[in-house]
Amino acid sequence: MDKGSTELRSRSVFELHGLPSMAKAFPLGIQHVLAMLVGNITPAIIIGGVVGLGTGDATLLVQSAMFIAGIATLIQLYPMGKAGSTYRIGSGLPVIMGVSFAYIPPLIAIGSQYGIAAILGAQMIGGVVAVIVGIFIKPIRKYFPPMVAGTVVFTIGLSLYPTAINYMAGGMGQTGYGSYTNWLVAVVTLLVVLFCNQFAKGYLKLASILVGILAGYFLALPLGLVDFAPIAEASWFALPRPLYFGIEFYPSAILTMAIMYVVNSVQAVGDLSATTVGGMGREISDDELSGGIIGNGVASVIASLFGGLPTATYSQNVGIVSMTKVISKFVLALAAGMILLAGFVPKVGALMTTIPHSVLGGATITVFALITMTGIRLIIQDELSIRNITIVGLAVALGVGISQVPEALEVFPQWFMMIFGSSAVVISAIVVFSLNLILPKKTLEDERKEREIMEKEMEVEGS
Repeated sequence: MDKGSTELRSRSVFELHGLPSMAKAFPLGIQHVLAMLVGNITPAIIIGGVVGLGTGDATLLVQSAMFIAGIATLIQLYPMGKAGSTYRIGSGLPVIMGVSFAYIPPLIAIGSQYGIAAILGAQMIGGVVAVIVGIFIKPIRKYFPPMVAGTVVFTIGLSLYPTAINYMAGGMGQTGYGSYTNWLVAVVTLLVVLFCNQFAKGYLKLASILVGILAGYFLALPLGLVDFAPIAEASWFALPRPLYFGIEFYPSAILTMAIMYVVNSVQAVGDLSATTVGGMGREISDDELSGGIIGNGVASVIASLFGGLPTATYSQNVGIVSMTKVISKFVLALAAGMILLAGFVPKVGALMTTIPHSVLGGATITVFALITMTGIRLIIQDELSIRNITIVGLAVALGVGISQVPEALEVFPQWFMMIFGSSAVVISAIVVFSLNLILPKKTLEDERKEREIMEKEMEVEGS
């Protein structure tokens, strides 16, 4: 390969270590920021309201969410420790981290009973649990074949659909929810994304999400859906405050969060696998998987010190990587820098929060759909034997079914409801993992031979 082609490859957005120009990298990075922004700050807003924080403290909680998302993303992009090391921190993969919606139900229960300090204390121990899971994930990885990881990814995609539809309708609880105006903006945004992704070429195709968001935003302006008040109210500069909210430890809160972190580690197996399969066309390595889970645990411990909430890989950003194939760590590092900037300059984050929910919903529903299909791609890497089909189908049925009818678990304790009644991913992950261990292994060939034996036995009985 000549020098010119080597230089060209080194600046490619499709290479993990590619260093594209700022003109190319910046818009691709900002669409990652836009995709994760609302999902990152919304849990902080919700928890701030539950625990009764004042305006200033609630703003600080949102600011901390941006700060820790940037830190957690950089930890994943640029690992600490040598490859092959048991204690490597970070996956080295192109992923975006942020505050996770999956933790909201237990956080609400803990916060309403014990307060914000108990949330941060339980989160700190939960982060340590995640580190332990990450250290031992290599020897137990064999228990997470593509079928198991794919089922988790598939369920993640399915569980995100209601969020996308609620966003398209204008945001649950927002004025004008379900109005013609919101649906018009959402559908136009979606159509622009689809057009750019399917018919455009070059850069316009890669930045389809960003182009769709911009188109929806400019359409929403004259329709009165954009509120600039948050920008005026936000300050120009503010520093995170370590231990501002304090830290307290309660056994029940710690147990709940420890279980959630174990489950989230299983979800991380799915998200990180989806990144390598969908964006890089290969299976994830043991080092990447272990480092990714350990990195998330370390980030959560750091977050507990700065008032940030629990972090996780962001499935919508995994979907963007899978859809665009843009895997340059430089692009995602720019995104992390912008997220950090929003953490130090609240007005930056406030500007991004002016994007209407309907615009974000129209832009991200294709991403959520792609996550689901990535899960299917993982599932079919294993044989579609009756055994495997049964396991996957039952795991999805129980997970999605129970999450849609949480009142079916009302007779169970509140902690049980918090963990199992609010997330399809939790139940599906537990079911697919357990059944894959319990049910006897049977290949398609084994099942064919079993049918032949049954047929012969029936012929003998018939004669």
